[in-house]
Amino acid sequence: MSRIGKLPVNLPSGVAVSVSDDHVVTVKGPLGTLSQKIDPDIEVSADGGVLTVKRPTDQPRHRSMHGLYRALIHNMVVGVSEGYTVKQELIGVGYRVEVKGQIVVFSLGYSHDIQFCLPNEVKAEAEPVKKGQNPVLVLKSADKQLLGMVAAKVRSLRKPEPYKGKGIKFVGEQLRRKAGKSASAK
Repeated sequence: MSRIGKLPVNLPSGVAVSVSDDHVVTVKGPLGTLSQKIDPDIEVSADGGVLTVKRPTDQPRHRSMHGLYRALIHNMVVGVSEGYTVKQELIGVGYRVEVKGQIVVFSLGYSHDIQFCLPNEVKAEAEPVKKGQNPVLVLKSADKQLLGMVAAKVRSLRKPEPYKGKGIKFVGEQLRRKAGKSASAK
């Protein structure tokens, strides 16, 4: 039995789950509505605030989908009840970020500013910059998959380089740093 798949998903108050005839699980909560199409072989049942995912056999295909769909449904339940947040830090001289509605404007050391359009499901805000600190961009959404893709796309605008560490990184991320030329000249 899958250790992840056999765990029940507890539904907080205000969250409703429905499974349609065409195998689409829809989760509604205070922060929005999310849906995920699942394999017809996997059985999802909700009773009394607890959601369970079951598989018909122990075939490798069913075993892998069992844990996958349970994790996706759990992420949807957490997303519509609490939401997800990703913080990214801009490290570099003159690096700035400004949020104008659904458009985020980055100044990342290029000859031009970069305008990044966010999907409607993702909200952004720039934390106020204090003296001696780097600008921080905060992304929030109920959809964990979409939030991760947007955060990866933002990071790809200027990946952290290994020598000085300049670029966009996640808050708390440990970067692998390299020694420069002068370290190997001895």
